[in-house]
Amino acid sequence: MKKTANLRQEVVYPLFLVLCLTINIVVSDAIWLNLPGTGTKCVSEEIQNNVVVLGDYVVVSDDHSHIPTISVKVTSPYGNNLHNKENVTHGQFAFTTQESGNYLACFWVDGNNPNGGDVSVNIDWKTGIAAKDWESVARKEKIEGVELELRKLEGAVEAIHENLLYLKSKEAEMRVVSEKTNSRVAWFSIMSLGVCIAVSALQVWHLKRFFQKKKLI
Repeated sequence: MKKTANLRQEVVYPLFLVLCLTINIVVSDAIWLNLPGTGTKCVSEEIQNNVVVLGDYVVVSDDHSHIPTISVKVTSPYGNNLHNKENVTHGQFAFTTQESGNYLACFWVDGNNPNGGDVSVNIDWKTGIAAKDWESVARKEKIEGVELELRKLEGAVEAIHENLLYLKSKEAEMRVVSEKTNSRVAWFSIMSLGVCIAVSALQVWHLKRFFQKKKLI
């Protein structure tokens, strides 16, 4: 029994360590923004298609009697409006991505800030595995403890694998664009060289005829 317990510890602890490291890779910390009295600040993240995104934001103020209000707008890579709120102190947005690219969340003070100065906003942006409701999964599938942590680890590994495939596809696209650009630059260089040679030959021919007419040669 003692050997079995030790064996379980030797297996479980490394799994928890790997899980923690993986979660640290997938999940990012909350973001703090200091919004000026005028102007807009935005945060963005490049996300692939069919990924769940959750975002919570809240205005943090030392003066609890009057909290400044802000406006929020979240847009997709093609400019589709996914979330738009005005005169709020907190809120949440949630959506599943339909496009691959940079998703943008912009914040600005809407003018209801009598104290002036910067306004601090805390943003908790979660995507993919980090946005999954594991409590609901545990209740639905009746799993807990190590099994639940292993399920989280499996989901994190799948998310990392999908992200790597997405990055690989983006790298392939960039390579194709780079090769096309290099090919066009090469052809443009050849054409430029040909034009220079043709112009030089034309100038030599023109000067030769000019000097012949003047009977200088």
